[in-house]
Amino acid sequence: MSELYSNDIAFETKQQMAEHLQGKALELDDTEKNYNKHFYIESYGCQMNFSDSEIVASILNGAGFGHTKDFTQADLVLINTCSIREKAEQTVRKRLQLFNGAKKTRPNMMVGVLGCMAERLKKKFLEEEKMVDLVVGPDAYRDLPKLVAEAEGGQKAVNVFLSKEETYADINPIRLNSNGITAFISIMRGCDNMCSFCVVPFTRGRERSRSPETIVAEAQELANKGYKEVTLLGQNVDSYKWSTEASEEVVTFANLLELVAQVSPDLRVRFSTSHPKDITDDVLHTMAKYENICNYIHLPLQSGNSRILEKMNRTYDREWYMQKVDRIREIIPDCGISSDMIAGFCSETEEEHQDTLSMMDYVKYDMSYMFFYSERPGTLAARKYEDDVPMETKKRRLQEIIDLQQKHSAESNQHDIGKTFKVLVEKVSKKSDQELAGRNSRNKMIVFPRESYKIGQYVHVKVHDATSATLIGKAVRPA
Repeated sequence: MSELYSNDIAFETKQQMAEHLQGKALELDDTEKNYNKHFYIESYGCQMNFSDSEIVASILNGAGFGHTKDFTQADLVLINTCSIREKAEQTVRKRLQLFNGAKKTRPNMMVGVLGCMAERLKKKFLEEEKMVDLVVGPDAYRDLPKLVAEAEGGQKAVNVFLSKEETYADINPIRLNSNGITAFISIMRGCDNMCSFCVVPFTRGRERSRSPETIVAEAQELANKGYKEVTLLGQNVDSYKWSTEASEEVVTFANLLELVAQVSPDLRVRFSTSHPKDITDDVLHTMAKYENICNYIHLPLQSGNSRILEKMNRTYDREWYMQKVDRIREIIPDCGISSDMIAGFCSETEEEHQDTLSMMDYVKYDMSYMFFYSERPGTLAARKYEDDVPMETKKRRLQEIIDLQQKHSAESNQHDIGKTFKVLVEKVSKKSDQELAGRNSRNKMIVFPRESYKIGQYVHVKVHDATSATLIGKAVRPA
C-alpha cells in the first residue's frame, strides 16, 4: 500500500473512502486553443499520481496536444492508475470500458494507461483484454510522443521500463487549475522499503532524489506566481539524499526542508510521506525553527502489533513507534499527526487487532487513512503469507478502526474550540458561497464567514464550533 495519499482527505467514513477512489480529471492552466489534437487525462490514487499527471500534461503540451475536459472530444484519453487496492483496479477497468465505448463514435481515439497498473497489467491490458492502445509506466513519460505516434500507426505501444535515474527534474509541470494557491513538488521517486504488502517498489522502482537546486527553483517559481503553499512529495521523503561526485557534502531531507522554507516566509511548506524509521530529530528541529513549515506529519503506523509489523517488514516495533511519537511531541508540542491503518493483515488475531486500537488511543491521530488488507500480486506477502483473515472479519475490524478514528478526530477538534489559528484560504466552502475554507498549520480544515476575505489570503480565525472533520470559526484580527 502506498502511504502517499492526499493530505486533506481523512477516510473517516466508508462513503469518503469510496469517493477517494473516484478519479479526478485534471483541469489544467492550458489556455492556448490552437491545437489540432487534444488529450484528456484522469488520475487515481496518491498525490504522486496527480503530480505525475501534471508532468504528462507538460510533455504532451510540448508535443502539440491541447487539453480538453471532455473525454468524448479527445484524440488521446489517458488514465493514470493506482495499484494499491483491488477496488481501485476495478474502478479503472470500468472507466476503460466507458472510454472504449466512446471509441465507437470516434474510432481514431486512442486510450492509454499510465502509472502503477500500467507496469503490472501491461500484457493483460494490451493483448488479453485489448482495452488500450498504449501502456506507459511512471518512468517512461518522456516517451509518450513517440508511443502515441506508434499507436497512431496501428502498433500496440508500450514502455514500462523502470529507471534508476529518471526524476523529471527538468520538466516544468502544468499545474492543476484548482485555486492557484497550493501545488505539489516531487522531490524523489521510487521506494527502497520492501514492505511485504506494498507494490510500490515493483511499480515505481528504486529511490532516487532530485537535485536540491531544481526543487528550490521550482518552489521559487511557484512563489513568484502567487502560490502560497507547496507540498514536497516522495514515497518516503525522509530518505531524500543528494550528493555529487564533485562534492562530499550530502543534502539531507532536513537540509532540503530548510532551503525550501527560506524561499519565502509567505510560502507554506508541507511534506508527505514520512516513514517512522527514517524521520530524524534534525527534521523535527527544522520544522520547529520555521513558522512556515507546517506542524503536521503523516506517520503511517499500519498496525499497532509488533508481530504484525515484523510480518509487514516495517522495520520498527510498537514501542519504537511510540517513542517516535513522544519525540515529535517533545520537539513540536502542537504537531498534528495522521496515519495509515491496515485491518486484517495475514494471520492477524483479535488480540493483535486490539493492539492497533490501543495504539490509536495512545497517539490520538487527527486523521487516518484506513483500509482492510487487500492482497496485491507480486508482493512478498502474496508470495509468502496466506490471506487468511475472513473478509467479514476484516470489514468489522476496519469499521472499529474507523469508529475510533472518528471519535479521536472529534475530540481533537473539540479541543481547538476557543483557539485562534492562521488559515490559508484555499476555496469557497462547499456548503455555502458565503463561507471560505482553508487549512491551519496542523492540516485541519477551517470554515468561516467570507466577509471581504479572498482565496489566497492568510486569515486568523477563532474557532467556536467543530465537527469530527471540520473546525468552524470567525475571522479575527491577529493579537
